[in-house]
Amino acid sequence: MKNSLVVNEIRVPNLPLPPALTGSEVGSFTEYTVTERMPAIALRVIKENNFPPQINHKLEQLAAALKTGSLQFLFPDEGVDFSDWEKYLQPYIGQRWLDIPWFVAETYFYRLILNITNYFIPGEFQGLDPFLLQKTQGLEASIDSTISLCSQVQEWLDEALADGKPSKASIMALLYFALWGNRVDLSLWSAFEDDRSKFDIQNQLTHLLVDDAFLVSKLLTKSPGQRIDFIIDNGGFELISDLCFADFLLGSGLAHQVYLHLKPHPTFVSDATIQDVYQTRDFLAEGSHPHVKSFTQRLTENLESGRLILVEDYFWTSPLAFWELPAALTAELAHSNLIVVKGDANYRRLLGDRHWDFTTNFADIVSYLPAPMVALRTLKSEVVAGLTTDTLAELGKVDPEWLTNGQWGLIQLVI
Repeated sequence: MKNSLVVNEIRVPNLPLPPALTGSEVGSFTEYTVTERMPAIALRVIKENNFPPQINHKLEQLAAALKTGSLQFLFPDEGVDFSDWEKYLQPYIGQRWLDIPWFVAETYFYRLILNITNYFIPGEFQGLDPFLLQKTQGLEASIDSTISLCSQVQEWLDEALADGKPSKASIMALLYFALWGNRVDLSLWSAFEDDRSKFDIQNQLTHLLVDDAFLVSKLLTKSPGQRIDFIIDNGGFELISDLCFADFLLGSGLAHQVYLHLKPHPTFVSDATIQDVYQTRDFLAEGSHPHVKSFTQRLTENLESGRLILVEDYFWTSPLAFWELPAALTAELAHSNLIVVKGDANYRRLLGDRHWDFTTNFADIVSYLPAPMVALRTLKSEVVAGLTTDTLAELGKVDPEWLTNGQWGLIQLVI
């Protein structure tokens, strides 16, 4: 792996940085997102909430501006990151939404929705998650899968106790669950649009473009009692998969402590916050299935004992690349034995949301993190690295939309 450079106290890949993705790339998924998906999300916020006409009008204006209009700026609010966003947006003043880097446009779009809906302003709508309905529907739609997963985790924990150690197969299976749970990302598909929340892991193995699951299982079983950090992505079944993984790591002795790094406010529709973790726990606790009840009891015990720690940071809702991690967050992650980076948006951040050649060595780009890292990602954007030319040639034949349809996955380990 190549070393990282230190530039203005920021560690960046020791490679020439390619250009960032933008919505002005005609015919791209990026263009489709800015001009179609994002306006639809803004309008759905109107439909699913009871905001007054003046708020709905501003949301309609935002939806209309995305296709051809220029950036609008935040009205003053009391968000912790308000002044940060003034700095983030400074290079893009007067530019169209389509012309600024895609990741900046998306992250700002969700921050602007909270600004418009008075999320950070004392009053009736302070702290109101505008995406709550979809998150709740996502939980309800995946209850059968949740029961199956909790039952399976219970079986694996019993086996680990009987054998004196957890099996690599159980770790690998949990990695696959944590990976494919991302396919129900609500910013891409609605909760009831189809049956994507149900999947057969064995069938999905054929859709893994890189599979380092066995290497991860070897790393975890080599030195039990470690600290594991999850950079969490979505709520719903994906969050349940992550919580089950954490439950197994702690219950089997593979980890003595697990940190979940969560968003400080709603974003990307389904991204998980600390509040979402507790709401998910409470939702599952209302069920009657014994294995789900046992899981929620262990979850509560791990939270109360400090073995499972929930933390948030405004870096996770910023438009910055992973190599721009703040010093304090870098120092915190340096204590980890493995950082598990979840989801498509976090993967884009690992690569700076830039047009890397798809065959570029993944580890040569992600050379700046302070601890071993595994990325679990289903592909929903035109950013990827670490593929072979043979894989690319085959994908072009079997699935022309492989980059963005969420049907292909990656498990990429960097030590």
